[in-house]
Amino acid sequence: MATVLSLSGSPSPTSRTARLLRHLDARLTAQGHQVVPLDVRTLPADALLGADFGHPAIARATALVAEADGLVIGTPVYKAAYSGLLKSLLDLLPQYALAGKTVLPLATGGSTAHVLAIDYALRPVLSSMGASHIVQGWFTLDKDITVADDGTVTVAEPAAGALEGVVDQFSAALTDRVRRSTVVRAVAA
Repeated sequence: MATVLSLSGSPSPTSRTARLLRHLDARLTAQGHQVVPLDVRTLPADALLGADFGHPAIARATALVAEADGLVIGTPVYKAAYSGLLKSLLDLLPQYALAGKTVLPLATGGSTAHVLAIDYALRPVLSSMGASHIVQGWFTLDKDITVADDGTVTVAEPAAGALEGVVDQFSAALTDRVRRSTVVRAVAA
């Protein structure tokens, strides 16, 4: 199928955002996709903040974006925008790093007052980076994400059903894009 980069922009090691992404990664894997998780917080801060494009960890993150057919990008919402940590990485990627990619933007936060952060803060950046298809994103309230002692994630309804829907929409769009590019390559050969 397709390779998906599952990118968490949360700075927290106990992040609900990252745990939600890993929960959704399992759904994408079950649908036949190869999912590669990347938590931006694991990249060296000095390389991110110092814009060290040549740092091996930044070069590897850039390569993961380039190799992916699609990206699931998750971020907590702070001050009505995506995280500064995510912005630091996006700023280091090439201008059109998302060209030809299908992207699913996701956000988490404590209040529905932040629900528009996906459409008014994150989506324009993803678009400016050349994403060919940005599927409908989804905002999930922190209170709807429960993490058990064993790390198991449960998402409360109706958020769980809505998340499954946007993930399935992303999967279908990604599968269709990969199928079309395979046909184009076959015809060109």
